[in-house]
Amino acid sequence: MSLHPTLQPYADAWTHSVDAISELVTPLVEGEWNRRTPCPGWSVRDIVSHVIGMDCEMLGDPRPIHTLPRDLYHVRTDHQRYMEMQVDARRHHTGPEMTAELEYTIIRRNRQLRNESRDPGTTVRGPLGAELTLEQAMRNRAFDVWVHEQDLRTALGRPGNLDSPGAYVVRDELLSVLPKVVAEDAQAPRSSAVVFDVHGPIEFLRTVRVDIQGRGTLETSPALGPAAALALDWETYVRLACGRVTADAVADRIKGEGDPQLIAAILRSFAVTV
Repeated sequence: MSLHPTLQPYADAWTHSVDAISELVTPLVEGEWNRRTPCPGWSVRDIVSHVIGMDCEMLGDPRPIHTLPRDLYHVRTDHQRYMEMQVDARRHHTGPEMTAELEYTIIRRNRQLRNESRDPGTTVRGPLGAELTLEQAMRNRAFDVWVHEQDLRTALGRPGNLDSPGAYVVRDELLSVLPKVVAEDAQAPRSSAVVFDVHGPIEFLRTVRVDIQGRGTLETSPALGPAAALALDWETYVRLACGRVTADAVADRIKGEGDPQLIAAILRSFAVTV
């Protein structure tokens, strides 16, 4: 048996991104591990700790027995507390300890993926005990690791891989929630359309149409006379959607046409990751 064809793209994307992370952090000196990243509250060390911790959970390792400090300003929800546990447990690890554990975790996960024969629909345990399919879990890991690779690249001044396999997983996931952002969160008018024109290493033109019932659907055809249209580059799109920047901070990289109130509402609702 071998990895199901449906799962292979997610395995490939994870491998590409996690290897890139390893290459980025292996040569770091101790002080560089403390650099701030665009991920709220997390340093370079914290990002790598998170990647290690989540992949250890994919391996079935027990979670660390650890008590979080009460003064972590960026930790407010149960989901954030869950994620922070793996991070805070490694906050005092040295650079060599971090790279050694990362390398060992990558070896173990690669072995697991080589031997993975389960069906994509197999139910597995996710964060906070949630049940999800193996396909969802692997897609989530590919998404998460690519986004955090980009966090590290920003922090370390090493841009790249904006069109790597993980980038396409992220594109598809972000597009899948775009109708909700426009129709539900931004409350776009019924029987209207909003166009998104994204350029750069990954390019796409998508229209969100809102029907008479207020439901949004995603289309590849452009709309004539849309209520609003936004044009921006791929990197800015990702950083906004993943909550790494505010629309005000990158206003010079966004071109909006149409209803200014609707555009503002969409940009306020654009961040979809927690």
